[in-house]
Amino acid sequence: MNASPHPGGPDDSGPGAAILVLGPDAEILASTAGARSLTGLPPEHLHGQPFPGLLTEPEAWARAAGRARADRPGFAGATLRHPGGATVPVRIEALPLHPDGRPRHAVTLLHASAARRAAEDRALLHALFRQSRVGLAIQDRTLRITRTNVVPAEVVPVPGEPSRLDLPADLADLVIPEDAGEILARLREVMEGGEPLIYWEHSARFAHARTRERVCALTSLRLTDDEERPLGLVSLFTDVTDQHAARRRMALLHTAAQRIGRSLDVVRNAQELAGVLVPGFADLAAVDLSEAVLAGDEPGAVLLGAPVRRVAATVADAGTRWPAGVRRVGETFRVEHAPRVRAAEGRTPAEDDEDVPRTRPVEEGTGGEGDGTEENGLLLPEAPGSRIVFPLRARGQVLGFLSLWRAAAGPAFTRSDAELAEEVGSRAALSVDNARRYTREHRTLETLQRSLLPRPTFDVSAASTAGSYVTAGTAAGVGGSWYDVIPLSSARVAFVIGDVPGHGLSATATMGRLRTAVQTLADLDLTPDELLGRLDDLAIRLADTQPAPGAPRGGAVGATCLYCVYDPISGQCAAAGAGRLPPVVAGPGQDAELVPLKAGPALGVGGSPFETLRFPLAPGSLLLLFGEDLITGDSAPGPPGRGRGDGAGGGEARERRLHLLCERVTAAARAAGPPAEVSRSVLDALLPGRAPANDVALLAARVQALPEGATAGWEFPAEPAAVGQARDRVLAQLKDWQLTANAFSTELIVSELVTNAVRYAGGPIGLRLIRNETLICEVSDPSETQPHLRRARPTDEGGRGLFLVAQLAHRWGSRYTPSGKTIWTEQLLDRG
Repeated sequence: MNASPHPGGPDDSGPGAAILVLGPDAEILASTAGARSLTGLPPEHLHGQPFPGLLTEPEAWARAAGRARADRPGFAGATLRHPGGATVPVRIEALPLHPDGRPRHAVTLLHASAARRAAEDRALLHALFRQSRVGLAIQDRTLRITRTNVVPAEVVPVPGEPSRLDLPADLADLVIPEDAGEILARLREVMEGGEPLIYWEHSARFAHARTRERVCALTSLRLTDDEERPLGLVSLFTDVTDQHAARRRMALLHTAAQRIGRSLDVVRNAQELAGVLVPGFADLAAVDLSEAVLAGDEPGAVLLGAPVRRVAATVADAGTRWPAGVRRVGETFRVEHAPRVRAAEGRTPAEDDEDVPRTRPVEEGTGGEGDGTEENGLLLPEAPGSRIVFPLRARGQVLGFLSLWRAAAGPAFTRSDAELAEEVGSRAALSVDNARRYTREHRTLETLQRSLLPRPTFDVSAASTAGSYVTAGTAAGVGGSWYDVIPLSSARVAFVIGDVPGHGLSATATMGRLRTAVQTLADLDLTPDELLGRLDDLAIRLADTQPAPGAPRGGAVGATCLYCVYDPISGQCAAAGAGRLPPVVAGPGQDAELVPLKAGPALGVGGSPFETLRFPLAPGSLLLLFGEDLITGDSAPGPPGRGRGDGAGGGEARERRLHLLCERVTAAARAAGPPAEVSRSVLDALLPGRAPANDVALLAARVQALPEGATAGWEFPAEPAAVGQARDRVLAQLKDWQLTANAFSTELIVSELVTNAVRYAGGPIGLRLIRNETLICEVSDPSETQPHLRRARPTDEGGRGLFLVAQLAHRWGSRYTPSGKTIWTEQLLDRG
């Protein structure tokens, strides 16, 4: 019969159910023990009584018996009368029996509550198996599916796929093996251990639509018989593909927001984009950017045909070999055909190639001769799978392409996948464009900075020099460091290195102003301490002319400068510093060491005055001027007073780096290499393969003396006869140097300068000739009155001497000396 006991409720022998056997006249022939609880009569009183007499409505039995058939029982609701007057609602199920040809009935009595539970059980099973929103499957002990309410072809219709399922069936026949294996492993754990599996999400793609992504949430319980022996499993599963895709979308966007855009490096942002999409979303991702973008320029309106470089590419399995024929990172090529994004929901490539979520592999043609392109290659693998290729756009410009590929073993890209990848790509494109604009700013700033510096190598008769400028890794660290080599009168040369606080265009502009000021002051032939004093005044004046009222003092305040003057005739070097480390000197065959120079305060800060240190420099000595940033190895831009020699680096690390610098200078000095090799060796040791946080300037110089016999000097008393004696000595010396072509102009220059010294300054009068790249003539006297060039009136009898000197000389000037002044002239050599 169809009566089904409710779990935890009464069975056929319980107080809520009874079975009776009725005779031909509906008399009770036999009963189960449960009849007593329902009828209130013991079996000996019950047997033989007519069953309809126990009912408050006897016709209820007639209705049940009338509905009964040989293959199914008849049902009717009734009420049993107890002897004490109480009633019990029951459900009658009557089944005809004809063992000997005489009519009999087997009657099941169920308490109304038990009957209701049994009806609910039947309704529940029917409802579960008739609906399709929640999947239901019963599996035997071998995990074969015996009953289910889901037919795969009805969930994902495919033309030609049968709409019915032959049971029993194996799960591996319905779900692809890659997904079925993991699901069966979890179900075996439930079968063997009895521990329920509650809402476990896993991929469950149908075998007939393997490219269609499908994720299910599975709940599985073990079924047991009355003796608690396993019968099989009942599993409920729901399709959560949309929820899974939404969570994956949010997770991917969150990861992209965290990782992409944190760097201002174009390539790093492209690498992060590829790393976000692989693995998890694609099996291969590649980012190709325009060469113009990498240089910081605008990519232009059309990208096709322009050089493109693959800057990032990654595969899901790091151990997998890179697909043959696919462009590798670093390759440059041209895209001749525009890639298109195509995506379709629920389609496979075999069905409709026009709606496949991919683009065909793009072969890059070679460009013209010498354009740097390589042989033809593919954007993505030719292996079966799905592809997405779309342009990276930012602010209306195409920066490059993002190419994605999934292997055939995984689900194909859908239209929602394409939209998600494009959203991530658009965010990355903005980050790449920001980095491009930053690169352009950094390059512009660096170009401006380098344009304000002298050429790297500079050779004069007194020294051969090599300057190095290492730009900072970021625009926040560029601007302010500088060096200079300034030829001075009398074959002398000045070496300068400095730094300006702050960064950016403002610091670069201030650096240019200070460098120009140093060149102007150097032309006055000031001593190093006096020059720095004048420069200090300039720094204060620049700070006081700050345009915004109440703005903090800035500009050149806190700038540093080291100024050294080398005289190749005397072999002496005079140096003074403002907030700088002293230079390193390595004499021939000697170890490098710091010059014991006590640097004054930074410019504009105030404090003790600057002091000049004079020390000898033997010919061939190596002089290295550097900044604090080179030996501190700071990883972040410094404060406004950066670069000062105040021990900001501190500690043992600074001493080690300083010792390493001296070792490199010593080795370079003994190898007698050019100054450029010295600078390169020092930078390789202290900045190995990395960009510093602040820009770094370095100046290396190898000094040398003038050739023997290149100078001649005399001293005369302040007498009129000294003029003629000076002319005679000069003419004789020019004849020995074979410079008689310069005799006439030199004779006039000497006559005018010595005459002025005799007339206005007194003696003794010094005269010195220097044969260098030019012919230098010096006249010294004890007066500190500087000469002034003026234009004489037609009626004046004098005042034209200095004017004649200026016309005959290539350059001329005067400088103060400890005992007075020196007027010098330079003439171009005429060996004709």
